[in-house]
Amino acid sequence: MTILYLLIPLAVGLMAVAIVFFLWTVRTGQYDDLEGPAHRILMDDDDPKIPGNAKKTKQLENPAEASDDEPVDKKGE
Repeated sequence: MTILYLLIPLAVGLMAVAIVFFLWTVRTGQYDDLEGPAHRILMDDDDPKIPGNAKKTKQLENPAEASDDEPVDKKGE
């Protein structure tokens, strides 16, 4: 029975700490955008790092400069 005199204040203290941490997370915006980070993983932001995609993006950005690097296919002309 005497252990309750220790456990009840300990439980109340832990609950107070949990409430303080919860309020801190809410105020810092931890729950503002729950789906955004999960979708950002799937987006291709690093396409220029892949050599094949870098050439394609270079063509889209500057078509005159990119056309000098490519071999000319004379069969199609």
